[in-house]
This record gives sequence, structure tokens and C-alpha cells, in this order.
Amino acid sequence: MVNKTDLIGCHERIKPFIHNTPVLTSNSLDKIIGSKIYFKCDNFQKMGAFKMRGAANAILQLSDEQKKRGVVTHSSGNFAQALSLAAQSIGVKAFIVMPSNAAEIKKIAVKGYGGKLIECEPSLSAREKKSKEIQDSEGATFIHPSNDLNVILGQGTACKELLEKYDYLEYIFVPVGGGGLIAGSALAAKYFGSNCTVIGSEPYEVDDAYRSLLSGKIEKNNSTNTIADGLKTQLGSINFPIIQKEINQIIRVTEDEIIKSMKMIWERLKIICEPSCAVPLAALIKEKESFRGKKVGIIISGGNVDLNKLPF
Repeated sequence: MVNKTDLIGCHERIKPFIHNTPVLTSNSLDKIIGSKIYFKCDNFQKMGAFKMRGAANAILQLSDEQKKRGVVTHSSGNFAQALSLAAQSIGVKAFIVMPSNAAEIKKIAVKGYGGKLIECEPSLSAREKKSKEIQDSEGATFIHPSNDLNVILGQGTACKELLEKYDYLEYIFVPVGGGGLIAGSALAAKYFGSNCTVIGSEPYEVDDAYRSLLSGKIEKNNSTNTIADGLKTQLGSINFPIIQKEINQIIRVTEDEIIKSMKMIWERLKIICEPSCAVPLAALIKEKESFRGKKVGIIISGGNVDLNKLPF
């Protein structure tokens, strides 16, 4: 069972490899929504997203022998970049399996961070098969983007940093994709908050976590038709039990609500964020009457957005 000491140890371990990212506030947004909001800006994290935290912790927990053989993951998004940069920073080889239809800008970023890019057919089975081949041929250790306890602990340090600075927060809103961030944040709130509740947020189009909480088993998505491309993945066997135990509410939002919230963050906070991290603000706005007068934290999870494909 994970405890407070595990989170503290994880944070100390990864501090040389991450930024303690800033927290922004906006009086205008507070007035519009009716809450006092604190935005934890992990879009300013190294490689542009919170996933640097979990990637660094997972690699640092390997044995010297495992580090010599390298690490492998499959990802079309931020974790591919995170594992590449974390591995480069620690001095470890990283093999990154990406689908052939992944955004070219993300492939370039992986290579720029020193990752060894291996392309495959755009299906989960093809990704898993290619990753297994690399594990067998290179002896590399597979690191899952979200369903890995060391990754989960690393992701939780963003919430830990927020609560160490603002220990009076009553709620923290996070997006839900693969489940690593919300599971880690729930653990951080449990051990470092004072009656602080973590609220999940998801697009209606990929609401598997919402349905999983209701059914008590991991559900899949029939559609992935959402602008929040970082939230298309599903929960895993390691993070779901944590979510079941610690999370009571996931708020779903429409595509239009996501785009409006993304535009609001760009206009009001003057920062770049990707669509996935506009989902928590959209959820807060949707249910703002329930949180009126409350002190609320929001994790802005990343800023790796294709500027040629902005929705506004």
C-alpha cells in the first residue's frame, strides 16, 4: 500500500530532473466562476507536460542493470516525449514505439530528446507487439504511460507541490485519460491536503472513467471523437483501484465546453495549454454553483499543442 513516505521519497528523487511549476490566479476568472481558483501550470514542465514527473521516477527506480539495457514504451503523445527526455537526462536509452499516423511534430520532439523512434501500424495491438519485440531483443524494461505505480507516484507530485503552497484548497480538478494523474493526485490530496477532494473531468466522447466508477469495472470507449486527444486512453489495473477508493465524482463535458474553456485559459491567463487540460476548467464552469465560494485547484497538465490546428 502506498503511503505518504512513498510520495515524499518520489518527489525528492525526481527534483533534480523536473521544474516546480508556477501557480497562476485570475481575478477575472474568479469573478466569472465564483470560486477562488489556483492553476498549477505543468504546461511549463520540462518537455511541456506533467508526464516528465512519472517518467523520471520510473526510470530512477530501475536497477543499474536495467538502466544499462534501457527502457521502452508505446505512446503517440506526451509520454513518448517525457520518457525520451527523462532517459536522456538520466543517461539511459529510450526506445519509443509510435504509430505511423502520430503527429510529425511529436515524432520530431521524441528524436530531439534522444529517443530511438520505432514506428508501427496505428493500432494498440501493433504497439504492444512492437514493444514486446524490443523488450525481447534489447532487454529493455517496459514502462507504461499511466498504469505503473512509480509513474502514478511521480504524477502525484504536481498536486503535492500545489498543496504544499496552498494547503487550504478544498477541491482539485484534474483531467482523466489513462488514470495516472488522477490516481497520483488523489494520493497527494489524501496525504498532503486538509479535507481536500479531487474531482475528475472527462469529455462525454471518452467517458470511460465515469462509466467505470459506476459499473465497478474498467470500461472501454466506443468512440474517440474528441479534441482532447490526450484523454483517449483507458484506465488500468493498477490505477483503477486507487481511483475507485479515492475518487467519488467525475464531471463530463461537451466538445464545445472544452473549446470555450481552452480559449478562456489562453485569453485570461495568457498561456498556452492543450485541449486536454481545458477539460477541468470546463467541468468547474459546468458545475460552478456547486463550488461557489470554494478554493479550487486546477492542474493544467500540458502545453504541447499544434498551433496549426487550434480550434479557435
